[in-house]
Amino acid sequence: MGGTTGAVDQGEGAEMTQRGRATKPTGRPRDSAGPRGGDLAARRTRLRAVIEPVVNDAGYDLEDLSVSRAGRRHVVRVMVDTDGGIDLDAVADVSRAVSAALDAAEETGGDIVAGEYQLEVSSPGVDRPLTLPRHWRRNVGRLVKVTARGATAPGEQPAGDRQLTGRVVAADDEGVHLETDDGRTAWAYAQLGPGRVQVEFTRLAELGEPDEEFDDADDSDELDDADDIDDEDDVEDEER
Repeated sequence: MGGTTGAVDQGEGAEMTQRGRATKPTGRPRDSAGPRGGDLAARRTRLRAVIEPVVNDAGYDLEDLSVSRAGRRHVVRVMVDTDGGIDLDAVADVSRAVSAALDAAEETGGDIVAGEYQLEVSSPGVDRPLTLPRHWRRNVGRLVKVTARGATAPGEQPAGDRQLTGRVVAADDEGVHLETDDGRTAWAYAQLGPGRVQVEFTRLAELGEPDEEFDDADDSDELDDADDIDDEDDVEDEER
């Protein structure tokens, strides 16, 4: 049966929980060589049939599902998301529901994940490419870099692909509006490759504040120096 083995923060915009299940005897012979690529693809299809309804019923989208081998165990990675994002508590809830669904599917005789496995449920991080309309909609306000296919300026002949960096100001099922150095432009998704969210670093708005702190420190040093001089005078008077 599945059991919680850990929960870790995966960085900005991403959370992950891990669950594992020990090997249970099934009475079926096991392939000691492990599954080939085609077997993993078939297993992924069976996993999706079990996992996607659970994720959707919880109110989330199944963004990605992968299965791989790590030694003697399988690693099942599930990525979920929703409008407004998903926090660690919600990810943990989905992880428990998916784990229970996998256990139930195997109890009914389905060979979903043969042997020992580790389940990882996470939300997308900022490095997740934007490939679907909902990805763009969920990143309105962010700075993105994207390849525009055959991009042209008004009145020019069709040109080759070029890189665009702009802020997502609006997105719907048809396309996205980007604010670039050339102004705001509208793009159909068919014209764009996968978008990449850019991490932005801010600078201090006022550069004078550190100087004021240094000035205060200088004033404090001057006061300390004056106190030291007074102390020295007191010592000399006592010696006399």
